[in-house]
Amino acid sequence: MTGAAGFLGSHLVDRLLGDGHSVLGIDNLITGSTENVAHLEDEPRFDLLEHDVTRYIDVPGDVGAVLHFASPASPIDYQKLPIQTLKVGSLGTHNALGLAKAKRATFLLASTSEVYGDPQEHPQPETYWGHVNPVGPRGVYDEAKRFGEAMTMAYHRVHGVDTRIARIFNTYGPRMRLGDGRVLPAFFEQALRGEPLTIFGDGSQTRSFCYVEDEVDGLVKLLASDYGAPMNIGNPDEVTIRDFAGEVLRVTGSKSELTFRPLPKDDPHVRRPDISLARSILGWEPRISRLEGLKRTLPHFEERV
Repeated sequence: MTGAAGFLGSHLVDRLLGDGHSVLGIDNLITGSTENVAHLEDEPRFDLLEHDVTRYIDVPGDVGAVLHFASPASPIDYQKLPIQTLKVGSLGTHNALGLAKAKRATFLLASTSEVYGDPQEHPQPETYWGHVNPVGPRGVYDEAKRFGEAMTMAYHRVHGVDTRIARIFNTYGPRMRLGDGRVLPAFFEQALRGEPLTIFGDGSQTRSFCYVEDEVDGLVKLLASDYGAPMNIGNPDEVTIRDFAGEVLRVTGSKSELTFRPLPKDDPHVRRPDISLARSILGWEPRISRLEGLKRTLPHFEERV
């Protein structure tokens, strides 16, 4: 599993180990952290290899599945690391697919709702092709993931690789990194410090947040299925950013005010997954409400602020 020391990757590692699998995690740690897998130090079925997957990946022995989750995933990270983001989405995906082909393993690509860009169709079904600015500041991430999907489908069609593509929508929970630029860590940090919560634009833009336990469950079900085309895995419960700020304030008990700044270029105005495919094919949908998920996430940030 690439990106195994990241926020989402480490939670998926935990689930795979809990299901009885052995996992080799690969991570170059430019945005991941060994802290996320430190609790697995004495786990005999888990190893962490520090390696850049844009270089050749050599894994001895049998491999049942290759899960490619390596990539900077927050706007601050991928705008600070634009070339690395493009390389891991292209060269990294190519190398991971090559490993899956050589081992006759199932391949799961962690794609993203960002392939839809600033969508003109709402909610976003898998049939929507997207509205992406390829040369804008977010293009390095959007296009890296879109290329990764194209490469994955090419390996499926040409080489017969057994593929899965998960379009992951906003996911949150413990192990998120402070200062990574995503709205939830920013709101929690500001609320717990008693600082104003920063809202970009007027706060009417929407997001749909999925608690990490639900997200991982959907990913595991997708991996176990035989569905090879892209599938949305996310929570369709949509909320405006301004209302979301109010929810964070209530959960933290903070008296912070709101402050407003200009909306960044190409920032999506709406985001909500159509999960009809996941419901019908996987029998999956999120179970944990946003309020419950925020309560479960709060202690992680309280320990770090």
